[in-house]
Amino acid sequence: MILDRKIVPPIHDAVTFDYKLPPMNEISLDNGVPVYWLNAGVQDVVQIDWMFKAGLWQEQKASVAQATAGLLKNGTLKYTAEQINESLEFYGAQLKVSAGNDFTTITLYSLTKHLPVLLPIVREVIMEATFPEHELGIYKQNTVQRLLINLRQCEFVANQRIDLLLFGEDHPYGRFSKKEGIEALTREDLVAFHKNNYNFADARIFMAGQVGDKEVKYLNDFFGKVATGKKIVNTGIFQVPAMTERVHHISNDPNGVQGAIRIGSLFPNRHHPDYTPFVVLNTLFGGYFGSRLMSNIREDKGYTYGIYSSLSPELNGGSFVIHTETGRDVVEKAIKEIYHEMDVLCNEAADEDELLLVKNYLLGGLLGDLDGPFSILQRWRTLILNGFTEDYFNNNVQIYKSVTAQELQALAQKYFNPKAYYEVVVI
Repeated sequence: MILDRKIVPPIHDAVTFDYKLPPMNEISLDNGVPVYWLNAGVQDVVQIDWMFKAGLWQEQKASVAQATAGLLKNGTLKYTAEQINESLEFYGAQLKVSAGNDFTTITLYSLTKHLPVLLPIVREVIMEATFPEHELGIYKQNTVQRLLINLRQCEFVANQRIDLLLFGEDHPYGRFSKKEGIEALTREDLVAFHKNNYNFADARIFMAGQVGDKEVKYLNDFFGKVATGKKIVNTGIFQVPAMTERVHHISNDPNGVQGAIRIGSLFPNRHHPDYTPFVVLNTLFGGYFGSRLMSNIREDKGYTYGIYSSLSPELNGGSFVIHTETGRDVVEKAIKEIYHEMDVLCNEAADEDELLLVKNYLLGGLLGDLDGPFSILQRWRTLILNGFTEDYFNNNVQIYKSVTAQELQALAQKYFNPKAYYEVVVI
């Protein structure tokens, strides 16, 4: 059959598609460490994530989680930092270490065929990091320099302040790095944090790409005999402070021409029934380029190059924040329009065509995420770390498809109360 290129192919809304998350395989190594793996993709590549409860939530001393992650591959019992980096580069691999609020993630990107050579190096990095004194000195010097530079930027200070106000300075999600805290770090701090938190009793391994039983066996060969120790008992109890002063204006640069605006409130995490429908409301409000905030404050008023709102769900809480930078002369006007758009959503149900566009945007993005092994792995990783199954994914898809304009209006009335939001302006 010859394709008639004069005939326009049919266009289907993303809401009409079926969405199925490819199944994830689960096995346990000989020592009980769970491995979740997915065989997908057509390229000879693999991503492996080692997840540890070694984030800011587990810190006993400020800045130690990020310092430990930052120096993990800067020297082991067998290899120097240079040797580790040279080995990775020789095989065209990348090894990234990132400390977040709840977890530290160690990620290896590699050609699948090089795993037998690279996995022993990764094991050495995870298990035998030595945190050399001179490497720590360089780390502290560079980190302090970056911090001092960042503190000159109004958007950096605004991000720090909104987290501090929402969670409190003593809360892991509100805590931020300070010069004194970085300089006070010792090698003993990092060694102790590493010993206590890079613990395979609480570790999970995720793998995706062109992999199968052979690659799973490699993981078992190199990590299945690792001692697991005792599980970490989470004894931290952190109280979120009651709201006192709601509006905060900070002068960071007397000559600055730009102001950073952050307007935020605490918000439930993924376990709350309002979370998923609020994702739709957030997208409509400020979650993508065609949002209400962008159409009004960027396109119509011209106050900013970009304005967004975002949800930050963590294991032990979450937040909802609007963020933008504007000229200092229009800061108050931009804030007024933000609250105006909140008010409109509270008092007027969204147009069905606009809501369909938002749903297609969300579900279209989901289609893209289901197209590659690494993005599928990310979807599964989020589910597993939050204690969810595939049913949660399917339920979210159904909510995206079926949520009504009236339900979103009710949600706006519940959460878009300006008196519940902190307002931070840094100039």
